[in-house]
Amino acid sequence: MTIVPVYNVLALPDVNIYFQTDVYKKVSGRVPFKGERVTMIMAREYQKRNDYTEDSFYPIGLSGEITEVSEDGYIVILTGSRVNLDEITIYSDHTIELSVSKRSDINDIDEEELAKRLESVKEMMTDAVKNTNWGAGSAQFLAQFDSIAAMASAVSPWLSTSNEERYAILAEDSVAARTEMLEKVLYENYEMFRVNTEARSAQEQEYHKIYREGAIKKQMEYLQKELDEMHPEKVSDVRRLEIKIEESGMNETARREADKVLNRLKQEGANSAESGMLHDYLDFLVGLSWKKEEARQIDLDKAEKILEEDHYGLKKVKERIIQQIAVMNLKRKQAGSILLFVGAPGTGKTSIGRSIAEALDRKYVRVSLGGVRDEADIRGHRRTYIGAMPGRIMDGISKSGVSNPVMVLDEIDKLSVSYNGDPASALLEVLDPEQNSTFTDHYMNVPYDLSDVLFICTANSLDTIPEPLLNRMEVISFQGYTPIEKLQIAKRHLLPKSLEAVGLEEKDISVPDEVIEEIISSYTREGGVRGLKKRIDTLCRVAAVHIVRGDGVKAEVTKENLREYLDANPIRQRLVKESVKPGIVTGLAWTAAGGEILYIETMLIKGTGQIIITGQLGDVMKESAQIAVSLVKSRYPDKAEVFEKSDLHIHVPDGATPKDGPSAGITLTTAIASLVTGQVVDSGTAMTGEVSLRGSVNPIGGLPEKLMAAHRAGVKRVLIPADNEDDLRDVAEEVKNGLEIVPVSTVDEVLGLLGIENTAPVLRVV
Repeated sequence: MTIVPVYNVLALPDVNIYFQTDVYKKVSGRVPFKGERVTMIMAREYQKRNDYTEDSFYPIGLSGEITEVSEDGYIVILTGSRVNLDEITIYSDHTIELSVSKRSDINDIDEEELAKRLESVKEMMTDAVKNTNWGAGSAQFLAQFDSIAAMASAVSPWLSTSNEERYAILAEDSVAARTEMLEKVLYENYEMFRVNTEARSAQEQEYHKIYREGAIKKQMEYLQKELDEMHPEKVSDVRRLEIKIEESGMNETARREADKVLNRLKQEGANSAESGMLHDYLDFLVGLSWKKEEARQIDLDKAEKILEEDHYGLKKVKERIIQQIAVMNLKRKQAGSILLFVGAPGTGKTSIGRSIAEALDRKYVRVSLGGVRDEADIRGHRRTYIGAMPGRIMDGISKSGVSNPVMVLDEIDKLSVSYNGDPASALLEVLDPEQNSTFTDHYMNVPYDLSDVLFICTANSLDTIPEPLLNRMEVISFQGYTPIEKLQIAKRHLLPKSLEAVGLEEKDISVPDEVIEEIISSYTREGGVRGLKKRIDTLCRVAAVHIVRGDGVKAEVTKENLREYLDANPIRQRLVKESVKPGIVTGLAWTAAGGEILYIETMLIKGTGQIIITGQLGDVMKESAQIAVSLVKSRYPDKAEVFEKSDLHIHVPDGATPKDGPSAGITLTTAIASLVTGQVVDSGTAMTGEVSLRGSVNPIGGLPEKLMAAHRAGVKRVLIPADNEDDLRDVAEEVKNGLEIVPVSTVDEVLGLLGIENTAPVLRVV
């Protein structure tokens, strides 16, 4: 007898069991033959023959005889009975020996009821396959079966049942219970088949609908395109927007929003109250450049040449810009820090942005932030508001027509805060390279990539810029111009532009260098060249009047007739004066318009030891005055009676101008020491530096501008903090050559250099 281990086969007594020939060959090693006696033992799980053990099989099997070997690859087994596997022995050569005993059935089924149930099952199965390829012959095929068990065995290869479920049917002794189990399996599989068939049919119908809809849409698009080309003047605004949306290259989020608004516009109609708002929104959206511009190779020499031609001086600024361009050239994309140009008005901060755009061959956009106090000016208004508009950033992108312009954010230090929000905080996302790739304007309500935009910010001062915003930028200082630099700027740039503006040529007017120098020294007082430009514009306008009235006679401008051309009095420059009494010392200050000298004046009057401070000084400068008084008291203890019986009055002239900052500390200390000792300080010596209660002179800012002011005012010697020596690299050579610059570290060192000793008589208090 042949022993055949089988897995997942519905083996039933007294029915035909179907399984493939190759399965038989795999487990027995040969082809089956008709009349062969076979015992089928049920494996718990699929295993290779060499891996079987005694525990691999269920304890009930099936014995029978092969009645037929079909040509289509199946064999038919007529089962004799179920058997119990009393003992299983597996030898080393993997042969299997069995000891079996017959297992009897319990025939407890009503034949009439069985016949009815069989017909019901046949109807169910016929219905299940009627719409399939084998539906036509299904009735004839099912008619040959006289039991539910035989039918279930015939279709068992297609039943979705587990090995455990199939063995449970074999192991059931009751014929009635076994038949009920088979019915349940057949009905469950029928329902599964029906659901799968319905789902597949519904899916096919849905696909057919989608394909049909797509085909119709393509046909409509083709026909609409033909009509648009034939009659472009009849294309509606909605259709134009639809075409622009398709061609815009928007990102997925923006495209969804645009399609949504477009569908709403179609539904609302042209006469709707909201149609104008919807149309404006779509018009703005499609007007943006959504396609990333390809990185271009930048000619570094050409860029450097453009910067040199457009701007005189600014050596360090140009070097930093060239570094930025070189990095962008290597990485083939926007890279580097956000640049913040800080300096006095008229030093070229904004105009150099235009030169950078020209050097990079990009579009230039300028966004003025002066006076902006509403967050919506940066992020835009939400479309739910009447009159909603995009923010200034996206508006600038829209006007440029590209996604990678050079955008100058002008006067970023003049942002203010109001109940409408903080615009400086809104700029944090704009200027952060890690976040601005998904910048979302409230008006657009979809992300836009700002990572390719080269942002350049300008400011006159850093004092009003919030620290988080300042940390996102690299500060580049624009120093004030020296008189020599201003002369060259006037000759190379200002005068030619002014002549062109009024329609004159160089042959129509004569403006010698000495005249320009006179304008610089006597008619302007600034770190930049804005005032100089205004004066030269005035010269050219007056010259134009002279030429028109004088029949083309060349206008000659000289130092003698300069006041007639400018129609203005020279500005009274603040020059150093000879000190005639103790207590007056020359100091240096930084202003938004450049450097300036200031005088610290002190006086003792009869009183009770009070300190009077005038000159519209800020809190920091008042604190510096208090520190100066304490330092002088500690160094001149023998003058204590003077402070006790007198009031000390400290005044900084030009009282209408607010002044603040710690850099006047050493000047205040020196002035008070000069007053109490009665020793005069040379007015040709100026100083700047913050002082501490320990008597050290600490570093200050704005040194180049202060030294320039000292040079302009005729100062001969300047005392600066020793820690500021490195800043001298930023000072023009002509300024350094015209001054004696002395680094100092302590108050005692300053007083020693000035010869203020504790030997002079105490001043009489008036």
